[in-house]
Amino acid sequence: MGAPVILIGLDPGLGCTGWGVIAADGNRLSHVANGQIRTDAKMQLPARLLELHGRLLEVLSQHLPTAAAVEEVFVNENPQSTLKLGQARGVVLLAAAGLAMPVGEYAPTLVKKAVVGTGGAAKEQVRAMVQRLLPGTRIVGADAADALAVAITHAHHILSARAIRGRAA
Repeated sequence: MGAPVILIGLDPGLGCTGWGVIAADGNRLSHVANGQIRTDAKMQLPARLLELHGRLLEVLSQHLPTAAAVEEVFVNENPQSTLKLGQARGVVLLAAAGLAMPVGEYAPTLVKKAVVGTGGAAKEQVRAMVQRLLPGTRIVGADAADALAVAITHAHHILSARAIRGRAA
């Protein structure tokens, strides 16, 4: 078995983007770090997006993940909120793509199903299962818990893909 694969999960948002880094060593997952990037709502939109981009690049350069996983946009009742979320998501995708990092994208219901077992799980259930899957982890907030769940989902996806390729060989 080689060195662990370092994965970053990202839960994009303009006000708060959660991030979570895990190490996948075979089917063994371990917590590396997690956090949240907050932007000031009083700043102009372009400045907030630039702030998000710069701070995310700092996280990526500190942890050097080999792959990223990003939660897909869900549609809010408020079209303005959905648009801002989409713009923040674009910045997150740009940061990973700019580093030539492969990116997996997952719907929120798929992440919940992968981690909790049901696509309709509440945020508290996701956080509790992330704590169970990564024991001893101090999660800094709900967005970071969601980001760790996205990373766990991506790790499971990678392991499944490898298993399928292994059987086909």
